[in-house]
Amino acid sequence: MRILKLSAFLVMAAFVLILTGCIENPDNEAASESGEAEETDAPAVEEGEEVVNIGYSGPLSGAAAHYGERARNGLTLAIEEINENGGFEVDGKTYKFQLTSLDDKYLPNETASNAKRLLQENETPIIFAPHSGGIQAMQVFNEQENFLIGAYSSEPAVTEAGNELTVRIPPSYDIYLEPFTSYVMEKHGTKLAALPTASQYGKDWTEKLLPFWEEEGGEVVYNSSIDFSKDTDFFTLVTNALKEDPDVMFIGGASEPTAKLAKQARELGFDGGFIVMDQAKFNEMEKVTGTYDTFEGSAGVTPLIHSDYPGTKEFIEKYKAAHGEDPGSEAGYHYLAMYAFMEAMKAAGSVDDPSAIREHMQEGLDAVPEDKQVYTIKKIDENGGFQTELRVAAVEDGEVVTMETDE
Repeated sequence: MRILKLSAFLVMAAFVLILTGCIENPDNEAASESGEAEETDAPAVEEGEEVVNIGYSGPLSGAAAHYGERARNGLTLAIEEINENGGFEVDGKTYKFQLTSLDDKYLPNETASNAKRLLQENETPIIFAPHSGGIQAMQVFNEQENFLIGAYSSEPAVTEAGNELTVRIPPSYDIYLEPFTSYVMEKHGTKLAALPTASQYGKDWTEKLLPFWEEEGGEVVYNSSIDFSKDTDFFTLVTNALKEDPDVMFIGGASEPTAKLAKQARELGFDGGFIVMDQAKFNEMEKVTGTYDTFEGSAGVTPLIHSDYPGTKEFIEKYKAAHGEDPGSEAGYHYLAMYAFMEAMKAAGSVDDPSAIREHMQEGLDAVPEDKQVYTIKKIDENGGFQTELRVAAVEDGEVVTMETDE
């Protein structure tokens, strides 16, 4: 009866969103086609074995759908491997994983609703989410409801909030401010036009970068944002920005719309460099533009395919075999994180005590096999953030190159 009431509530909520225009939803989609949870294939469980449910809420429709799907693909690949290898043992009992995912269309309120549904219907001790707005929406109640957040966001506030049941998976984006700024200032000049995504993540990135840019002697000549869920033609915004004659443009969000923005800026005559927020990846944007030349003289994060951690090459091969394309960092980090959480469960002696699992995350990281280390993460800090060495990239002469940094 509770499930029926919950379903009725969700249907009514979706109907209300349709009537109100679902303001942040691309293509005016009110929900995924069915609104149903998607599950990985149920693992083959032998007598005495049990299943641990893992939750995922992310954008699986709309402008950021590819981003959300790639993040989920990393989890799925890890879970399928773990199950096919016989699962894992905790306190003498064998467990296997099952992933249940829900589309939140990049809307924080949907993420919160999805989390409650995953808890009620699947009793998930861990719920992954790949955007800061959704993560922060869950942080309002995750400690009270007793579940861990696998937070795929570089937003520093995710861990600065002091939430004891949050693990931030990628490095904080503030480590990129200095190398990105130094590179493009030296190469192009000091006048910056900001046109990032209008999401909370984009706003927070902007609030960090723009003051830093000015502290380094730069000038912000234009500051606006783009709602990629509603805007698909950026002509007016880019034209207005270019009227201020910027040397550099600050852009970013999901890779596909960010690439379209950069392409249009070039078509309108912009010949400076881009600072690309860490969510967008050069190799994924090149699929849209057809060439790296669009990003000549630009700074961004190093694509996974240009990295060389112990498990990177093997993961890329497995991912390509499964999905027919190169993986991005969101897939690689989720794959690694799933293994780290499994090892933390083993160290904690529990699959359903979020506090104990969190307390043993360092042991989990230490125990991740080398061939699963798509990235090498040696430490989780006291606030719950994975610490990864700094690697940044630029596009020079039509190719992605690794930039030298002080770290």
